[in-house]
Amino acid sequence: MILFKGCEIYAPSPMGSKDVLIAGKSIVAIADRIDMPEELVVSVIDGKGLRMIPGLIDGHVHISGAGGEGGPASRTPEMQLSHMLEAGVTTVIGCQGTDGITRNLQAVLMKAKALRQEGVSAWIYTGSYQVPTPTLLGDVAKDIALIDEVIGAGEIAISDHRSSCPTTDELKRLTSQARLGGMLGGKAGIVNIHMGDAKNPFKPLFEVVSNSELKLTQFLPTHCNRNEYIFEDAKTYGKTGYVDLTASSWPYFPQYEIKPSKAIAELIKADVPIEHITMSSDGFGSLPQFDEHGILLHLEMGYPRSIFNEMRDAVIQENLPLEEALKIVTSNVADILWLKNKGRIAVGKDADVVLIDKDFNIVHMTAMGQLMVSEGNMLKKGSYEK
Repeated sequence: MILFKGCEIYAPSPMGSKDVLIAGKSIVAIADRIDMPEELVVSVIDGKGLRMIPGLIDGHVHISGAGGEGGPASRTPEMQLSHMLEAGVTTVIGCQGTDGITRNLQAVLMKAKALRQEGVSAWIYTGSYQVPTPTLLGDVAKDIALIDEVIGAGEIAISDHRSSCPTTDELKRLTSQARLGGMLGGKAGIVNIHMGDAKNPFKPLFEVVSNSELKLTQFLPTHCNRNEYIFEDAKTYGKTGYVDLTASSWPYFPQYEIKPSKAIAELIKADVPIEHITMSSDGFGSLPQFDEHGILLHLEMGYPRSIFNEMRDAVIQENLPLEEALKIVTSNVADILWLKNKGRIAVGKDADVVLIDKDFNIVHMTAMGQLMVSEGNMLKKGSYEK
């Protein structure tokens, strides 16, 4: 058991100064004061002067590597456990990406299992950019319904020169399969959509909804801050559907991208419900820049730490209350993806908590009740990390 004393809790809503008791993998008590019998073995951690926040949820990470737009040498590596811990991230959703040809979903699934074995939480999307999309069991609905780690489909590419240019009927069929699989498996069945640089980028999603009984909330489009015109469209789209911002591409492409922390503030100012806004890192995905002829100019790579940094900047630079900035990387993601034990500090929830100081340094961190960071020092790393 671990007892945190005197933390200022943001759950993400502010709760004031409280003691928090963790037993096993769960939060078992939150109170003004918790005193434990002397005969019980409890690790007591002083949280005075620190803020306790939920572990961040990174909803779009290429956990087994991605990339490849620049040839074989441009393939990105697997994510390591330390990349989550340095970011205050306790939960990731893994996905493929551009390369559904030489990479496979089996590797993504096994990496998620490995991360779980290392003590954090991980789920995945089935599929990749291409439609028809690769699956594990031959069918999107089967993957979601039957495989515990699979919660939806993605990353499906639209409005992009790297996509397979899916028709409305193809997108409608894929989304219907994801929804059916979600209903059968008790999962969100969400479709994570890669948004490209084409003009009027949300048009394919509106066409699916206008030609079916599906709703915009069946989609989670990402990269919605990649340029000014998609971001302007997102201000309208986000009033009905969900909008995911990509953190790690800033500051690589400042001439195109909207800084994520600024994008959060502007979406709220445009009356997009805050519950419709999420932010993910696109960690370990390649971040390519192409010229007007489609020629690759250069590549960067994203990291999970970016969502923590942009959450911080939303507070410091954009003057958002901490509880609002936190929702975008904790409770909103948990609600949209149906991760019922994640995203909040409450009795019965998973013991994923991060303690930060006034300068947003990570001081302590637990994942599923296990102390991963103590006094700013990482206590655990991945199997092959030194």
